[in-house]
Amino acid sequence: MSFTKREFLYRSMAAPLSLALPRFAQAQITLGPATLTTVSDGSLVLPGSFIFEPMPEADLDTILRDFNLSKDRLTPECNLALFRDGTRNVLFDVGSGPDFMPSAGTLVNSLDRLGMTPEDITHVVFTHAHPDHIWGLLDAFDDPLFYNATYMMGRGEWDYWWNPETVNTIGDARAAFAVGAKRRMQAIEDAVVLFEDGQEILPGILALSTPGHTPGHMAFEIRHGATAALVLGDAIGNHHVAFQRPNWESGSDQDMALAAKTRGMLFDRIMADDLAVVGFHLPNGGIGRVDRFKDGFKFIEA
Repeated sequence: MSFTKREFLYRSMAAPLSLALPRFAQAQITLGPATLTTVSDGSLVLPGSFIFEPMPEADLDTILRDFNLSKDRLTPECNLALFRDGTRNVLFDVGSGPDFMPSAGTLVNSLDRLGMTPEDITHVVFTHAHPDHIWGLLDAFDDPLFYNATYMMGRGEWDYWWNPETVNTIGDARAAFAVGAKRRMQAIEDAVVLFEDGQEILPGILALSTPGHTPGHMAFEIRHGATAALVLGDAIGNHHVAFQRPNWESGSDQDMALAAKTRGMLFDRIMADDLAVVGFHLPNGGIGRVDRFKDGFKFIEA
């Protein structure tokens, strides 16, 4: 059996990782004849202040104790949604790649455990262009990793990161985000498909504008008959404060007030339509349901 240079690279990337990296949970639900699975890209290591800084300290301490969380350090999972219907293999976001954090960038290995390679992905759909969602776009040759895929992004998100002024206005802490996003977007500039809020981007997959975390952030409702799931991206970014106090502003969001408003809208929609949810940073694979809890909500793992 012979391998191309690209195939050899993918196999070389996957094999050692399977022994060296922790095995994060994988979750799956069925939507008619299709499956919605999560594949792990590892985890992040974040200072607690990245999220918690604008929150009321006393109330926050109570929630953190309930969840046995540290105020100083968080290690959220990174769970990418993978929709397979027998014809299309649709991956939502592409993870961090090797250049963001050493604890992340395990997507190729996770696909390998499913018996898949990057060439099997037919569509890549971006929720937004933060590093842990788009920096995995390129391979070691600076070519698009998912080279058979159609790439899709909301027009507002594309325009924001493509704008040359973004790197100057996003703030010093996120300037590298803008540089990294633009470099990767340039690799797919001639091939990307842009879409709008409310558009059915693929059969059964509806785009939903969820701004705040980034200006053009998108979530996606995947529906088959009466059964549906919502791919959240980072619009609901954790299973603790984002659920119990969705109206609190979070330091992880670029427009904190708008993101809080978006969370409220999403929880209303989830509860009204009884939607399953897929959250990029939700625990144990990231798929589950939402229930009411006191004055907020709680995440029920699948």
